[in-house]
Amino acid sequence: MKIKFKEQKFQLEAVQAVVDCFKGQINETSKFTLDRGRTKAALKGQTFFLNEEGFRNKSIVLPDIDVLENIEKVQLRNGLKPSDKLEGKYNLTIEMETGTGKTYTYIRTMYELYRAYGWSKYIIVVPSIAIREGVYKSFQMTEEHFMDLYGTKIRYFIYNSTQLHKIDQFASNSGINVMIINSQAFNARGKDARRIYMELDDFASRRPIDVIAQTNPIVIIDEPQSVEGKKTKEALQLFNPLFTLRYSATHKEDYNKIYRLDALDAYNKKLVKKIKVKGISVKGTTGTNEYIYFEGINLNNKDKPTSKLEFEIKQKSEIKRITRNVDEGFDLYTYSNFMEQYKGYRVAEINGYKNTITFTNGVTLYAGDVQGDVSDINFRRIQIREAIKSHFERERELYNRGIKVLSLFFIDEVAKYRQYDEEGNQVNGIYGKIFEEEYMNILNEYITLFEDPYVRYLKSIDVKETHNGYFSIDKEGRLVDPKTKGKEKLSDDESAYDLIMKDKERLLSFNEPIRFIFSHSALREGWDNPNVFQICTLKHSDSTMRKRQEVGRGLRLCVNQNGERIDGETLGVNVHDINVLTVIASESYETFVRDLQSQIAETLSDRPQKANKEFFLDNVIKNANGEELIIDETLANTIYHSFIRNFYVNEDDTLTEKYYADLENGEIKLPEQFKNFEEGTIQLVGKIYAEGTTPLVEDAREENIKELKTNENFEKKEFKELWEKINVKTAYYVDFDTDELIRNCIIALDKDLKVSDLTYHVKTGEMESISSKEELEKGESFIARESEINKDYFKITTTLRYDLVGKLVDETKLTRKAIVYILKGIKPNTFYLFRKNPEEFILKVAKIINEQKASMIIEHITYNLIDERFDANIFTDNTLKGTLGKDTIEVKKHIYDYVRYDSDTERKFAEALDTSKEVVVYAKLPRGFFIPTPVGNYNPDWAIVFDEGKVRHIYFIAETKGKLESLEFDVRGVERAKIHCAKEHFKKISNGTVKYEAVDSYEMLMKEVMGEIL
Repeated sequence: MKIKFKEQKFQLEAVQAVVDCFKGQINETSKFTLDRGRTKAALKGQTFFLNEEGFRNKSIVLPDIDVLENIEKVQLRNGLKPSDKLEGKYNLTIEMETGTGKTYTYIRTMYELYRAYGWSKYIIVVPSIAIREGVYKSFQMTEEHFMDLYGTKIRYFIYNSTQLHKIDQFASNSGINVMIINSQAFNARGKDARRIYMELDDFASRRPIDVIAQTNPIVIIDEPQSVEGKKTKEALQLFNPLFTLRYSATHKEDYNKIYRLDALDAYNKKLVKKIKVKGISVKGTTGTNEYIYFEGINLNNKDKPTSKLEFEIKQKSEIKRITRNVDEGFDLYTYSNFMEQYKGYRVAEINGYKNTITFTNGVTLYAGDVQGDVSDINFRRIQIREAIKSHFERERELYNRGIKVLSLFFIDEVAKYRQYDEEGNQVNGIYGKIFEEEYMNILNEYITLFEDPYVRYLKSIDVKETHNGYFSIDKEGRLVDPKTKGKEKLSDDESAYDLIMKDKERLLSFNEPIRFIFSHSALREGWDNPNVFQICTLKHSDSTMRKRQEVGRGLRLCVNQNGERIDGETLGVNVHDINVLTVIASESYETFVRDLQSQIAETLSDRPQKANKEFFLDNVIKNANGEELIIDETLANTIYHSFIRNFYVNEDDTLTEKYYADLENGEIKLPEQFKNFEEGTIQLVGKIYAEGTTPLVEDAREENIKELKTNENFEKKEFKELWEKINVKTAYYVDFDTDELIRNCIIALDKDLKVSDLTYHVKTGEMESISSKEELEKGESFIARESEINKDYFKITTTLRYDLVGKLVDETKLTRKAIVYILKGIKPNTFYLFRKNPEEFILKVAKIINEQKASMIIEHITYNLIDERFDANIFTDNTLKGTLGKDTIEVKKHIYDYVRYDSDTERKFAEALDTSKEVVVYAKLPRGFFIPTPVGNYNPDWAIVFDEGKVRHIYFIAETKGKLESLEFDVRGVERAKIHCAKEHFKKISNGTVKYEAVDSYEMLMKEVMGEIL
């Protein structure tokens, strides 16, 4: 399989941030005479000096003040504090959360810098072999993707002091060339000097560093916090870098930060997995006799909630620990065969809201608590068991979706996992033994409880083949700890990463039996796999930085067997229902989260903390049409006092829970002056970070509803009748006049298109475009030619090429012919805006065209039945879990015993449905049920059967919107278009017997129902 890549907006923004810092730089190839060294003639002993043409990055011709102005504009655009000076020789910092594709981003940045300015020489500096191999693998995996986008390939290689001919190739080739080097290869001087600084006979008596420096390379530092010591910083200057780009999620120093995608951004935008933690808390002290491990509560059986306990029982010859599902009244004293320490331990209460179990002797335990004297090895056994259980639960949910699940164990000593007998054969260490024992116990449970394709898959895998360790390897091929000294001399530990680093796709295949990986902290940086869903730390993390790095190995969004990433664009899923990383910690949940959150909070410290007047003042917000609103002092006062009146800020101006609740429900109240800028205002306030308001980490043990199972309501005649009416699939056909759409687009573009300048100086120049429609349709490019003259500076000319028509076809899905007619039809002054800012022109033109499409859809769409139906298994094959009282409530008329809600509006709506005398049965429709529309697939919220007290029933599909008035400000028309499409769809499939409406409350819904009856 191959992992598939696609363009993602946030990555393109990070790329553009770098490119725009050098706006106005000349696009020109720079050459130099490459000294190939000297050689002696074979016969006469004469010395010849060989020279040839080399290619280097053109020097930056912009004055420093212009570069700083460009940087400041980029920073303001990205919500960052403007720099007051240039740091070093153009140091630029890009912050990207682990798992969001920073390697992809900087590879694409190379392509864009080459296209914009002709810069072709790059050096990637990494802190370790692991990261080096990961970067090299990323170049291999993305090669085809970038070839499709740019029509050219990058020449890349890993620096090796025994293969110095590649440096000559790097310098002499005119295309994009990349050298990947780990810092250890160049950061030693003096007696420990590396070969890179030596005059070498096998390099024609030249120093490799001198040849590299002649190319004036752009240096990219991957994970600079692990690279940039004092000596390394000095050594980097010997490469003579044109400028330096620094990429990491955890920068120690922020030099001219131009882009930020931090942990909060990544979580809110659902670009990484949700993190859940299973902590383990030891209760009691040494000498406590009664051993009890309270694993958690299961509320799947609403009438009889159960808890899972591990405790000891007395057998004839030994004391054995067993695990049992228990309910109220269960007596540990009796079931332990009357062991004295369990007297009084009868279960008095199982509380699903508090996640506690209470015994008649007054002892209360929370999920994850261990009562009694627990040895270290028993503690590790609990962790391993919990990791395997979490793995099986996640795997059973995702197997039918074609998603392989991996689990990663971090340990502190290889011998605990793998040992060698006297003959040198591999044998399990203590962790390996425990793993196989616990794995077989849980496997046998699954074999007993289920019989399905997933269980058949489990049966096909031998326990010994499903786990392996990845560590350094000595000369005899044995696994050893990193930096082992003595007789076991380490070989280059690249071999430790072959399957993980070089065969990443193989690990993702169901054909590869390995699902559990044991490793030392050597894998802490530089490796991740998108399908790691469990991380178990069988050691104490000694720093919050290490915690974050370990968690980072599993943050990337998963992929299926087709290599497709399961993200926000994936049909029929909620990203954070599928993408959940569970950390089985070696400490309590509270301790783990406190340490992790504190380190994350440090990285967010440069975010604003308060919504006061000063926060709003002088900010610029935009609406969907690109119109700007500058918040002056009057407007800043207006919105600040509005936040006070609506209780959105506390006395210290921090945001309140009410603000976040209204935001979640779509009910934010803004002053009249901000009505058309609601989205921009919310985005602005979203820059504020208040610790504790966004749950970046959640408690996995709170999730006490393990699976939503259908109940007797699902089998009711009324629901089956409703399902038969609505499970019909349709296809849409939009029959509108293309000429009318073209006319509407031309009018809207001439009226609404506004494009901002990205430079401070007056521009002069001309626009070249292809004159004939035929040439446009063939794919010829538009050329933006600009010249800039400033009385203080010299003349600069820049030439950038864009396939304007092709880009707009991709964004709008219209034909090339239609796009050409639109571009030819707009006024010259409108088309002139392309020269000002091509990227923004393309983005806004596409947006306006799509708005016009959405408007016409409402008037011209038709739905037709197709010979397909939704299967009822979309209700049974789901990954939904829940936490009682947090995101789930108990109900009686729903097709499950519980309803999981996404907002307070949905909770209130469900409660009203459940207590209504008029409602017979209802269902919250799963994401697998959707209606195709030209503006994206649409998933309605509710299916409801009403009983009007007569022979017939009323079938209703309802969409709950927190604030219907917001549709009036839905300038793009996308939401309105989806709602209209849904009405047309249900009208077609039911001949009017199924009604659909968007409502904001149960009361509004009943008005529609009563209107139907009357």
